[in-house]
Amino acid sequence: MGNGQGKKVVVIGAGIVGASLAYHLASKGANVTLLEAEDIASGVTGSSFAWLNASHPEPDPIAQLRGSAIKEYRRLETQLPGLEIRWTGALSYSAMAIEALPISGHQASVNQVSRSQILDLEPNLKNPPQSALYAAEEGALDAVAATHALIAGAQAYGAKILTQTRVLGFVTQSATVTGIETTKGVIDADIVVLAAGAGITKLTDMLGVSLPIEASPAIFIRYKSQPDLVHTLISSPEMEVRQSSDGALLAAEDYLNDAVENQPAAIALRTAKTIQNELHGVVSIELERACVGLRPMPADGIPIIGYLPKVGGVYVCAMHPGITLAAIVGRLASEEIIDDKVSSALCPCRPDRFLQAEGASCEAEIGQEQTFEPKVMR
Repeated sequence: MGNGQGKKVVVIGAGIVGASLAYHLASKGANVTLLEAEDIASGVTGSSFAWLNASHPEPDPIAQLRGSAIKEYRRLETQLPGLEIRWTGALSYSAMAIEALPISGHQASVNQVSRSQILDLEPNLKNPPQSALYAAEEGALDAVAATHALIAGAQAYGAKILTQTRVLGFVTQSATVTGIETTKGVIDADIVVLAAGAGITKLTDMLGVSLPIEASPAIFIRYKSQPDLVHTLISSPEMEVRQSSDGALLAAEDYLNDAVENQPAAIALRTAKTIQNELHGVVSIELERACVGLRPMPADGIPIIGYLPKVGGVYVCAMHPGITLAAIVGRLASEEIIDDKVSSALCPCRPDRFLQAEGASCEAEIGQEQTFEPKVMR
């Protein structure tokens, strides 16, 4: 246990990031309360393609963090029986992807494969390219089920879960947050962790702090179709598609605009035709769901993780890709909050880079950061 055993920590947001934080904090002996304004995984987690994608096609400021993501999920699988991940590998092909191979952020697990190897992996492809990238270590999960597994794990360590509980404001004393005003009353806290995705900006606004986090839309689609059409996760110029354990085909598409022809259902129909054009054996493909998920996207594309400067007792976790990073960030953030153990992997992610404040370096003690001297679908 850390020296913060018994510390009262309130986590706001019960998506997969908040659930991971609650689990890791509770496992360290913290007195955890997880707050959710609606239902568990009702935000972007519930409309995520959920690709555990550890590779990156350009120089990556969070390479250390991303590079640990897969290993961390492997560790969680041994701890949480309800956490099921499909380690199918991911097949990517585009001119940009092939050219980026030498500087891939996780290149040890990414290999270039030939046309015949592609067909071994995905025999139903009608038009396989001459070459592609295959990341054998990658996979995907059911993000909603994973969130519930993490929350069940947190509850086993004594965490309390409050859904349908909105934050109305913060209780502060001497520029330090000591509690949260909610629709169910005031909850005392030693530390408040903001993990509400794109909703974090409304919470920090209540504290007089502005963080540049955009709600970045993406379209998630689910179809009923035949089993065994897709064996890996395919990311190509034509489509991004995978098949779930129950046989559903899942696809992700870029959000274009609000025009009628680009509404989720319309895009889903076009994507279905593309899938039929690209894959053998698609006898039927029936749309079950098409929706927009709002991803929390920091202005510079780098996660925002760490204590807020100038306001004591508040730790922020805003990131994309949230699904990929949830496990590793949950562990590292819990070590910072409970063990006062500064993570070098989180150094590029500190909130104070946006707030024109001078503060302790990453090598400084977390306890010193907490004095708060001026110093974020697929």
